Amino acid sequence: MSALQDYLRYIVTLTAVLDPFLAIPIFVGVTAARDDGGRRRLAQVVTVTVFLVLVGAAVFGESLLKGLGASLAAFQVGGGLVLLLMALAMLNAKVGEMRQTRAEAEELESGEISGVVPLAVPLLAGPGAISTTIIAARAGGAVHLAGLIVCIAVVCIALWLLLRVAPSVGERMGTTGLNIATRILGLILAAIAIETMADGLKGLFPALG
Repeated sequence: MSALQDYLRYIVTLTAVLDPFLAIPIFVGVTAARDDGGRRRLAQVVTVTVFLVLVGAAVFGESLLKGLGASLAAFQVGGGLVLLLMALAMLNAKVGEMRQTRAEAEELESGEISGVVPLAVPLLAGPGAISTTIIAARAGGAVHLAGLIVCIAVVCIALWLLLRVAPSVGERMGTTGLNIATRILGLILAAIAIETMADGLKGLFPALG
C-alpha cells in the first residue's frame, strides 16, 4: 500500500508541476494559425518530448547527481525550493520565470519557433518536473523505475488529451476557470514542496528528525 501511495503521490505532484491548465492558453495561442491536423501534431510532439525528458531524468538523474558529488538530501532541499517558487507563481495564476522567462515568452509569441521549445521544455518539463522525477526515482531498482515510467506515461496521456481539446477547454472554462484550476494545483504543490524540503533538511541535519 505504501508503494501505491508513493506512485499516486508522484502522479499528483507531477500533474501539479506540469499544470496543463496553465499551458492551455499558451498552446491555443501558438496554434491559432494552424488547422486541426497541425494542432494534433504539435500536441503529440510536445507530449512525447515531455515523456522522454522525464524518463531520462528518472533513469539518469541520480547517477548524474552522484557524478557531481551532490547528495540527494541537498537536492531535495533545492528541488523543494524550486517547487515552492513555482507554487507561489501558480497561486497568483502566473507562469513565473521559473517556467518561462519574458524573452522565452516573446520568442514563443513571435511564431519564430515551433512551440516545442519552450512549450515542452522548459514550460512543462522544466526544472520542477525534472527535480520531482529525480527525487521520486531515489529508491532505485528496475521495478520501481518501471513503475515511475508508467506514472509518467499516465500523466503524459492526460496532458495529450487536454492539449488535443485545448481550444474547447479554454473556451468552456474561460480565464477564470483556468486560473482557479491553476491555483488549486499551486496550493497542492506548495504543500508537497514544503514536505520535500523538510525531508531534505532531515537528511542533511539528522538531529532535526
